[in-house]
Amino acid sequence: MSTAEAKAATRQKVASLAFWSIVVAGVVLALKVVAWYITGSVALYSDAAESIVNVIASAAAFWAIQVSYKPADQDHPFGHHKAEYFSAVLEGVLIVVAALLIISEVWRSWQQPAPLEQPWQGLAVNGIATVINAIWAWMLIRAGQNARSPALTADGQHIMTDVVTSVGVLGGLVGAVLTGWQILDPVLAVIVALNILWQGWHVIGSSMNGLMDRAVDNQENMQIRDVISANSKGAMEVHDLKTRIAGRATFIEFHLVVDADMTVGASHVICDRIEDALKAEIPSVRVTIHVEPDDEAKLPKGTTAVPFA
Repeated sequence: MSTAEAKAATRQKVASLAFWSIVVAGVVLALKVVAWYITGSVALYSDAAESIVNVIASAAAFWAIQVSYKPADQDHPFGHHKAEYFSAVLEGVLIVVAALLIISEVWRSWQQPAPLEQPWQGLAVNGIATVINAIWAWMLIRAGQNARSPALTADGQHIMTDVVTSVGVLGGLVGAVLTGWQILDPVLAVIVALNILWQGWHVIGSSMNGLMDRAVDNQENMQIRDVISANSKGAMEVHDLKTRIAGRATFIEFHLVVDADMTVGASHVICDRIEDALKAEIPSVRVTIHVEPDDEAKLPKGTTAVPFA
């Protein structure tokens, strides 16, 4: 399979998962609403409110992924990769809104407490929704990380948080039913709201970090340096290495020092070799190499062991 075919296959898979994420989120929401309706539990209401966010966020992620895969054009010469970060920011904001709605409902419930109705039936329905969510979240996170899709990964991580929340709610409500401590219901809802607020802050912070052109992590930075070093034969030095991440794309920029007497053609061969090696190791990479003569070197003359300054 060619590189172009592999990219097309990845795009189709990501888009398909984003679409089905909307469907799954809708099914899970319907189940949780039924569970809340059966029981009247404010904790299950909070769980359903978070699922509303999942539906909206999944739709936003689907849109963002479609936009992010558009090829570069005259107005966006570096591509549309960052569109996915906007989806993730929106998801974070929606999470915060959901938390505020939950707190409002908790206050109402505290003012007008009522016993749970048909708790076991409601818990069973909510449990089915939680299992569906857990499986789907794992699939989204795995696919998002493999495809380097911030929107897909953020969607999966939020759903996984929803799963953890749901498990806690289910456990707490079982305890409330068995002990008769009805106060556990609104207390659990407050815990859910606080957990959602924390998750929303994390999602927004992570997405804003991406919009600020965050560099690759230390492990990938070392991988990039190793690839450049292994394929820079004929050059004298590499310095001013800079990287940034924009969605799936990784941008790499550095200066390559060569002998001042080397021809343009010979230096171009070195650049092509390095660029091809980086593309083979790192998906969706964009490489910019600035060739300089040896009087621009930063390392002492005669240094040959490591071509990095």
